[in-house]
Amino acid sequence: MSSLGLGVNIDRRMTAHAKSALAAARYARFLLRPVLASRLPTRTRLGIYKTYVRSRITYAAAAWYHLIPQVMRVKLQAQQNLALRTIVGAGRYVSNAVIARDLDVESLEEFIRRLARNLYERADGGPHEHLHN
Repeated sequence: MSSLGLGVNIDRRMTAHAKSALAAARYARFLLRPVLASRLPTRTRLGIYKTYVRSRITYAAAAWYHLIPQVMRVKLQAQQNLALRTIVGAGRYVSNAVIARDLDVESLEEFIRRLARNLYERADGGPHEHLHN
């Protein structure tokens, strides 16, 4: 296993980095639980989640997310689901899809696809020809 200078752990299936991202997201969610469950406005709590938790899950994800096993993708999505459930104070009977829809939050997979699409479009349209296509 090797590590890029920016904190991405490279291995055959990228599981080392996915596990690291999962642990970082769990820890951030644990530390922020009082804030996410507070009486702050929902949009504020959602912004805090996106800034401090989701950013840990999706750091450099355009490069590694498609390489990780499905089981790791499910675990990463579960961290988002748990955070959103905490933000709205929803019980077990409310589905994750309903919570995400009501908060207008896309799934991690959709979010990462959008990030990757934007990255590739900027590279194709940029002045550096070696990054085109």
